[in-house]
Amino acid sequence: MSNTFKASRFKQRQLLTAIACASLSHAVCAEPGQAESVLIVTKPAPEVLDHSVQQSPAVIDMLRAATNDSASLLRDMPGVSLNGAGGVSSLPSIRGLADDRLRIKVDGMDLIAACPNHMNPPLSYVEPSNIGLMKVYAGISPVSVGGDSIGGTIIVEKPEPEFAHAGNDSITKGEVGAFYRSNNDAVGGHLSATHATEDLSINYSGSWSKADNYTAGADFKDFVETGTLGHTLSLDEVGSTAYETQNHALGLAFKAGDNVFESRFSYQDMPEQLYPNQRMDLLENTQKLANLTWTRNFNWGVMEAAAYHETVDHFMDFGADKRFWYGALSNTPDPTVGVPCSPIGFMVDGMMNTCAAGMPMYSESENTGLSLKADINLNSDRLLRVGTELQRYRLDDYWTASGGGMGPDTFLNINNGQRDRAALFAELESKHDARWTTLMGVRYERVRMDADEVHGYSMMANQGAESATFNAQDRSQTDDNIDVTALARYQYSDQLDIEMGLARKVRSPNLYERYTWSSWAMAATMNNFVGDGNGYVGDVNLEPETAYTLSTTFDWHAADRSWNVTATPFYTHVDNYIDAVALPAWGDDQFNVLQYANQSARLYGIDLSAQVPLGSNAWGQWGFKGVINYTNGENRDTGDALYNVMPLNGSFTLTHQKAGWDNAVEWVVVDSKKDGSDVRNEIDTSGYSLLNLRSSHSWNQVRLDLGVENLFDRSYALPTGGAYTGQGRTMSINGIPWGIAVPGMGRSAYIGINVQF
Repeated sequence: MSNTFKASRFKQRQLLTAIACASLSHAVCAEPGQAESVLIVTKPAPEVLDHSVQQSPAVIDMLRAATNDSASLLRDMPGVSLNGAGGVSSLPSIRGLADDRLRIKVDGMDLIAACPNHMNPPLSYVEPSNIGLMKVYAGISPVSVGGDSIGGTIIVEKPEPEFAHAGNDSITKGEVGAFYRSNNDAVGGHLSATHATEDLSINYSGSWSKADNYTAGADFKDFVETGTLGHTLSLDEVGSTAYETQNHALGLAFKAGDNVFESRFSYQDMPEQLYPNQRMDLLENTQKLANLTWTRNFNWGVMEAAAYHETVDHFMDFGADKRFWYGALSNTPDPTVGVPCSPIGFMVDGMMNTCAAGMPMYSESENTGLSLKADINLNSDRLLRVGTELQRYRLDDYWTASGGGMGPDTFLNINNGQRDRAALFAELESKHDARWTTLMGVRYERVRMDADEVHGYSMMANQGAESATFNAQDRSQTDDNIDVTALARYQYSDQLDIEMGLARKVRSPNLYERYTWSSWAMAATMNNFVGDGNGYVGDVNLEPETAYTLSTTFDWHAADRSWNVTATPFYTHVDNYIDAVALPAWGDDQFNVLQYANQSARLYGIDLSAQVPLGSNAWGQWGFKGVINYTNGENRDTGDALYNVMPLNGSFTLTHQKAGWDNAVEWVVVDSKKDGSDVRNEIDTSGYSLLNLRSSHSWNQVRLDLGVENLFDRSYALPTGGAYTGQGRTMSINGIPWGIAVPGMGRSAYIGINVQF
């Protein structure tokens, strides 16, 4: 029994080493004694009952040239889909639950979107060229990696630090890369450099990318106006999809005996990321982040400690494709086009001479976290994990006066918002015999939230009365949340494993769900992180969401894992699901103001995946892999469908390898979406299929990537891309056409090259 357990751990460590080597150069994995021998220090290997699915490093390498959106690297994983947003900021969804309903850990940190439109989600700070590990816990996540989430966990980590082998010379190495994509003229590059001795490793990584608006496969709208004089968009151009971003990171790692210390300092400057499904655009986002970790191996196990501090300064206004000038003075000579005007005039000063220059919106946040975790080997068949986590988060969201109805005061959307978490967890992993392994865990979290008093631009549009009502409430909220996870794996035979899971997961509302207060349409539409074009109002008294999930995974495979087929049916019931309810003046086929409310929901479905070698011949080695996902979500109180649930979809890939070439033909198929959320007036979309081609060739120090996305230039709408609000008079809730879904990108060829030195 104990020998089986130890052998499994040893094999998994071997697998991790092989994966790390596969993602680096041949020189990196050289044997001791060679001139450039490198030691890669990995974190403890996953234990026997780690039911996460890890994205293949080969897939990550192949997709890096095709995208700057790190979330899209997960697109072919079972249960995962993407909710459309900006060009580098799509939101991953697991079985119909997305965004804050997932725990997304970046290098062990819990990063939070500091924006009323969630334009800066955690994965937007990670450049694809600097990712070493991506894995997904779908639905049921162990309490050691879960918490304050109900849909699952996504873990993304940078490459592990490298050290020279004992007795070898120091190592100096690096990589430089560049890419180009044809559809939106996207260009960019990255650079990394490492210097390492036996005990010290220093690494720098930097990246830059820029893209224009992309075009759809065909015309998808019947208007070209943007609300700006002299600026129009063609009928197939998807407005507000351009972006520019740069990321820099400096990492230091030091070994002292059994201790490994790591520090990482990163900086992001994003001067522009426009949004086709939001009324505002990101026009500056600056993140500064420091992350410190310590790991030590003991005779009894491993201890890890971490601390991080993050500041974010975020600015939004109307980008080039949306009307910027408003007010009576901007309406001459054509009231449908905003022309520059002066002087700035406010509606409270007189209705005849108003002039408004955009709508500046600022979000500033501080995020500090601490964690301590220990893996304790009770014996050869029992592993105990215990840990504690602390997080302190502060947010100010305010909109300065700019004219028209926006002034003369500053609109305080969230004033000194506070969200603090303290957690304790324990889980026991047990190998009972050669066939049975179990994982049982419990997690307790206390979430404290509060916000200071607010006020609007003025007393107009009921801002005075609503702010007074909000200020009179007891805004301090404390949630005591308990998660429980039970997993069991049964090895039925050498070719069939069965894993069963049951979990209770709890998530407290975020600051925008609890503390946004104005139902004034212009203000409410600025508070929207689901991209449906509607406006949203918070509720201080929202209860935490509590999800109960049951799932079973059947894993058929060859004894040597050369092929595998998995099927995972699941069912989730959510008490106090935070959905939306209509406010007065709600109407069909238009954008409306909604309010967050606790209701009941259920989701069920199945994830299927397969990977099979097809054989070898004179043409090379052939293989097949496929994924099929189906999720059905319903509001149990109203019978309405849940919003942004991906319809039945699948991806099927034929792979080929020969003489350094790695090729793939991918067929993506998505069903139509005809039964969306009625309260949100969710837009129906038609089914579609796409064909993507990818190819790469690796030499000793050079890698070339080529490909074509959407080979046949198909025109299609994104089922979870939201409503098109990418151009025009977006400040007015129904000043833009309703009923246009954001289209996907038309045909795009790309090329990328990486050179190691």
